[in-house]
Amino acid sequence: MAEQPRTNLPPLSLHVPEPRFRPGDPVDFAVVEVPPAGAARRPDTAEPARDFTDLSYGLVRVLDDDHRAVGAWDPRLSPDRLRRMLRHMALLRAFDERMFRAQRQGKTSFYMKATGEEAVSVAAAHALDYEDMCFPSYRQQGLLIARDWSLVDMMNQIYSNKGDRLQGKQLPIMYSAREAGFFSISGNLTTQYPQAVGWAMASAAKGDTRIAAVWCGEGSTAEGDFHSACTFAAVYRAPVIMNVVNNQWAISSFSGFAGAESTTFAARAVGYGIAGLRVDGNDALAVYAATQWAAERARTNQGPTLIEHFTYRAEGHSTSDDPTQYRSAGEPNAWPLGDPVARLKAHLIAIGEWDEERHAAQDRELAEQVKAAQKEAEKNGILGHGLHQPLDTLFDGVFEEMPWHLREQQAQMMAEETASGRPWDRK
Repeated sequence: MAEQPRTNLPPLSLHVPEPRFRPGDPVDFAVVEVPPAGAARRPDTAEPARDFTDLSYGLVRVLDDDHRAVGAWDPRLSPDRLRRMLRHMALLRAFDERMFRAQRQGKTSFYMKATGEEAVSVAAAHALDYEDMCFPSYRQQGLLIARDWSLVDMMNQIYSNKGDRLQGKQLPIMYSAREAGFFSISGNLTTQYPQAVGWAMASAAKGDTRIAAVWCGEGSTAEGDFHSACTFAAVYRAPVIMNVVNNQWAISSFSGFAGAESTTFAARAVGYGIAGLRVDGNDALAVYAATQWAAERARTNQGPTLIEHFTYRAEGHSTSDDPTQYRSAGEPNAWPLGDPVARLKAHLIAIGEWDEERHAAQDRELAEQVKAAQKEAEKNGILGHGLHQPLDTLFDGVFEEMPWHLREQQAQMMAEETASGRPWDRK
């Protein structure tokens, strides 16, 4: 028989996190602490992680309110590099806009935009070597764009058409491009974390010089795979950069359900003895500097780094989501860290290396580039027009050599298809 609660003690209760703003609420992000740009110290990459745990709780920022690069984290990039980063970020935004419209037109089933998070992937890609292996989540298409990957190839994968290298076996935005160091995206949360750590450990075991980088959303840090990966990375000092994109929302659940009310996500690193940085994710220079620092640390066998990118998901989680149902419509414009594209543009203008006219001309040029790529990709078909791959390829690409039981299942499927009277073709 259960014991009765003691009457001289208050009853226990649970805390249920609640976002600050709901639909219709006015928005005030005054509670978000934004330290001055340039205030964070930059430790030597060989310094033990325990000596700079404060960087897991602050915010590494480079661009100040006057759009100038200040402080020890300033990566001192050339104007040409800055312009290339801006171009890639603007191209990502143009790509997202056109593919979003394609989904609304019924040309594909699903799309996810990176609006407001362009710096997280593009600046990181610029700081990494092309040979380094990236293990992305589903909002890092900027890695491919920053590596000048074919837009047509990306669109073929979105449309699951006859030009799709994955033969229609993936969701539309779950790209794979081995030649670009871009590991196949998985829809299962955080599976890429132990994969990245294992790849990094293998690289080190072989005496290679390539490192790994991996991304997940802040909500995914609640997954067991995240913590298993942190344990292995810490114990074996794996040469890996572990990126947590804290964009405040995991679909319709806000970051508090993953622990944001208790501490920062960069603080996950402290308990594992991993180097931790919390970075302004809308500051392309800060993202570049943090990634460059972490990469040097990995390449010199100092171990892993966990970087929290403090940013905001400006639009819906995907084309299947309506954020107006669970958050205030005023949040995206009220976010105190601004827009990453606008901030980098303003920096280039401030140093006399860009202007509004050139930016507008570039936007038009990129829109035309994306439009031309779309027309080319659609020559291979669109998802809305049915199956584009031979039916029997359903079993291809799973094993290097197809085992007997899959050959048996494939033969059974094709026999049933033939008996049904539906035509099929092994092209």
